[in-house]
Amino acid sequence: MEPLIIAKKDDTPEIHLDAAAGKFEFSGKSLPEDVSTFYAPVFEWIKNFSATASGEPVFVFKMTYFNTASSKIILDILMRLEEMKNAGKEVSVEWHYGEDDEDMKEAGEEYSEIVEVPFKFVEG
Repeated sequence: MEPLIIAKKDDTPEIHLDAAAGKFEFSGKSLPEDVSTFYAPVFEWIKNFSATASGEPVFVFKMTYFNTASSKIILDILMRLEEMKNAGKEVSVEWHYGEDDEDMKEAGEEYSEIVEVPFKFVEG
């Protein structure tokens, strides 16, 4: 399966989804003008990955900021991971937040209460 790598820009996060390398990471700020268009390849990749996923992939979120539209998209991504888990795949989330970033910590906690996917919280 081909990796999906999207370089970080001022208003979009770096996205690195590579099953062969075992790297599934979202990092940076998410403020794209058109969130649906920007994240469409991510949803397509996850759809293809979920059909062949093996092992115990950990999806890492190292977001520093995201707007309301991105918040909804992140929830949609997490819901796709929940679908994978419900299909018998061992998938989890590692949610990173800055030492003084209570908002990002709370966002992760809220997501963890909505979806049935194991979350690990990492400060720093």
